[in-house]
Amino acid sequence: MLSVDIRDLSYRYRGQKRPALQGINLEVEEGDFVVVMGPSEAGKSTLCACMNGLVPHFFRGKFRGEVRVLGRNTREHSVAEMAEFVGLVFQDFEAQLFSTNVALEVAFGPENFCIPWEEIDQRVRRSLHLVGLEGMENRTPASLSGGQKQKLAIASVLAMEPKVLIMDEPTTDLDPISKLGIFAIADELRRSHDITLMIVEHETEEAAKARRIVLMKDGSILKDGPAHEVLREVDLMESIGVQPLGVPQFFHTMGANELPLTVEEGVAEFRARGWRIDEAAYEALRRRDAERARSYGEPIIRVEGLSYSYPGQVDALRGIDLEIRRGEFLAIVGQNGSGKTTLVKHFNGLLEPTEGRVVVDGEETTKQGVYRLGQKVAYVFQNPDHQIFSDTVYNEVAFSPRIRGCSEQEIQQRVKEALEAVGLVGMEQEDPFSLTKGGRQRVAVASVLSARPEVIILDEPTTGLDYAEQRSMMELVSRLNQQGHTIIFVTHSMWVVAEYAHRVVVLKDGKVLLQGATREVFAREDLLGETFLQPPQIVSLSNRLGKTLLSVPELVQCTCAGG
Repeated sequence: MLSVDIRDLSYRYRGQKRPALQGINLEVEEGDFVVVMGPSEAGKSTLCACMNGLVPHFFRGKFRGEVRVLGRNTREHSVAEMAEFVGLVFQDFEAQLFSTNVALEVAFGPENFCIPWEEIDQRVRRSLHLVGLEGMENRTPASLSGGQKQKLAIASVLAMEPKVLIMDEPTTDLDPISKLGIFAIADELRRSHDITLMIVEHETEEAAKARRIVLMKDGSILKDGPAHEVLREVDLMESIGVQPLGVPQFFHTMGANELPLTVEEGVAEFRARGWRIDEAAYEALRRRDAERARSYGEPIIRVEGLSYSYPGQVDALRGIDLEIRRGEFLAIVGQNGSGKTTLVKHFNGLLEPTEGRVVVDGEETTKQGVYRLGQKVAYVFQNPDHQIFSDTVYNEVAFSPRIRGCSEQEIQQRVKEALEAVGLVGMEQEDPFSLTKGGRQRVAVASVLSARPEVIILDEPTTGLDYAEQRSMMELVSRLNQQGHTIIFVTHSMWVVAEYAHRVVVLKDGKVLLQGATREVFAREDLLGETFLQPPQIVSLSNRLGKTLLSVPELVQCTCAGG
C-alpha cells in the first residue's frame, strides 16, 4: 500500500513568478524511510507542506496535480483532518512551541484527538524518553537550549503517533550524536509501528541512515533511488550544492571507480590499494598549525572561575577558566545544554557571572556595561530575525554607528565597508526580511561589523543554511579573521569546526572538558564521544589510518599511492 502518492504536482505561491514545485511524481510505500535533500529553495519544505494539506488550504497559490496520503486526497480534507494521520515537525521548530511547560506541550496533540488521559500520560513519558528530555517535564520551553527545543518539537509530534511522520530539517540545532539518535528513533518507530518516514535533511552523514534518497533542485526531482546508490553520485551532489559524504568524495577525488561509503569500508579500501599517509606532508601541516598559533596576539578575553546559574535552575557554567588571544579563530562545541551560548553571552555583557569574572581588553565586563563592550565584542545571534529590525539593509547596518554619534559621512563609509565585507553592495534599499536566511545572516554580520569590533561572536552561524550557503558564510567569517578580527563561534557542525576553526573548546555539563588546536582535539574521538560529539567522516577515516586530517583536500594531499 502507498502511504504517499503524488501525481503531476505543481505549485506556485501567490505573488511568486517561479513555481515552488513543478512536475513532481513521487510514490512512498507504507513503512518506507525517505530522505529529501537539495539546496535552499529546491522546494523541499513546500513538498512537506503539501502532504498535510497546509498547501493548498493554508498557503494560497496555484495548485495542480494530486496528492494522496493514506488514500486521502489532501485537497478534499482539511489540515485538522490530515493532522490525525500526518505529523509534521516544522523547519522553524520554535514557532511550533507555545505551552507553559514541556509536558503540556507534548500532551497538546493527543488531547485534541480526545485520547484518554492515562494514555496521554504514557505517550508524554515515552516521547520525552525517546528524545532524551525526561526529567524536564516542568521546564518552560523558553528555558530550554535551542537543541532541547528542537527535541521538544519532535516529541510533541511523536506523541500523536502519526502513521506518516514528516520532519523538515529536524536536526539543525542538535549535537552530532543527538542527530544520529533522532534518525535511529525515527527508524525504530518506522519498523516497530509501521510509520512511514520522510525527512528533509542537509547533513549527508545522517542521510546515510535512510533507505532511499530524493534529490531536488528548483522545484523538481533530479534523482530518486536507494541511499547507497545516490550517496555515490559525488559529482551530481556537488553540482546541486549538496555536501557529499567524506569517504566516497575522497576516493572519487583519488580516481577510484568503486566508492566505499563508510569509514570501515574506506579503511579497508585504502589499505587494499597499498596507500599510505606521507609523514613529511603531515608534518608540514602540523608546522603550519604551530606557526599560526604563534602569530596570535596577547589575550583579549580572560575567563577566571566563571560560574553561572539561571534563576531556579542548576548551574549552567561551573568554574570555567579560559583565555582567548587576539586574532584567534575559536570554536566552542558541546552537546545540547552544555553551556555554550551561556558562556559566550558573558563575553559581551549580555550575562554577568554568578561567580568568577570575565575580563575583556584588560577590564572586567561588569565595569564596562553592554554599550561599551558592544564596541569591542559583537554578537551575531543564531536566528538573524532576532537581531534585524530595520526597514532597509542600509538602515540596519547604519544603526550601530548612528547610535554612537558618528557623522553621516562616517556612517556611510562604515556601511560601505561592512556591505563590501559580506558581499551585499547594491542591496542597500532592500527589505532585509525579503532576503533568504543566508542573506539575513549576512545583514546581521554587516550590522555588527559597522561598529568595527575587535571580537565577533557567532552563535550557530550555519544553522538552517544549505551546504553552499554554509561554505559562503564560513568563507566570509574566515576572511574577517584574516583581516584581524578575533572570531568565536558556537556550532554543532563538526565539518565546519574541522575545516575552519584554529582552536576548539569542548564543554560538558558547564565545564571545559577539552581544549586545544583543532587537529589535537579531533584526534581524541574517545573524549568527544563523551560529549555527544563525533568527528566528520573523513576525520574518523584518517584517525583510523593513524593521523588526523581535517578535510578531504588534506587527506588527498597527504596520501601516497604506493607502498
